Amino acid sequence: MRALARAIDNLDLPAVEKIAEESHEDPFEVLISTMLSAQTRDPVTAAASARLFRVARTPQTLAKLTARQIQRLIYPVSFYRHKAKHVRETCRILVDRYGGRVPGTMEELLALPGVGRKTANLVLILSFKSLKNICVDTHVHRISNRLGWVTTRTPDETEQALYKATHPRWWPYINLYLVTWGQNVCRPVYPLCGDCVIYDECARVGVTREGATTAPSPRPSAPDSARGTRAGTRRRSARRAAV
Repeated sequence: MRALARAIDNLDLPAVEKIAEESHEDPFEVLISTMLSAQTRDPVTAAASARLFRVARTPQTLAKLTARQIQRLIYPVSFYRHKAKHVRETCRILVDRYGGRVPGTMEELLALPGVGRKTANLVLILSFKSLKNICVDTHVHRISNRLGWVTTRTPDETEQALYKATHPRWWPYINLYLVTWGQNVCRPVYPLCGDCVIYDECARVGVTREGATTAPSPRPSAPDSARGTRAGTRRRSARRAAV
């Protein structure tokens, strides 16, 4: 984990992590952008979230939009029709039941339309600073099995197995580490094993062919001050966890 924490420092953050930093970890923006991100590439998620939040940035304003309006704003995210319906229904519940606030418990979040454990865990980690949750998406599920940390069939099984297989100090950062690494190095097909900082510790389960080593030149990180007073918080926390 320490090696991964250092290795991702100069790589782009996943889309929802960027949105969280730019919005000062606003629970509503983290919730909605994570809902949009399911089975959707990061650039599409980022663009769709930006379009949506330019028009409606609160549950109250978003709940007033029609499903068709939301569809047009978030297209082409995957399953945009279903997501538009869930986003609108969720906003109505937030307004009617929670006074426009995002609830801060797993049980309440899972009761919202279109919210599963991945979304709920990420909201709790990013916006409520939970240290007791692990967010598992397809990258985390895939890489945890490839590394040999777990032997599981579903992301939910992986989440429960990781609580036993990893130290609690890493739980809030596992998603940040593995998603970033999975998007850049540990790819689903032809992973760049020659570029991997944990190659010697990896069981390479299911890897039959490796991609060509790219050996990219490290890019200098923008200073945290250039990204706002709260920007870079997750990176700094991730670095501290690696010490």
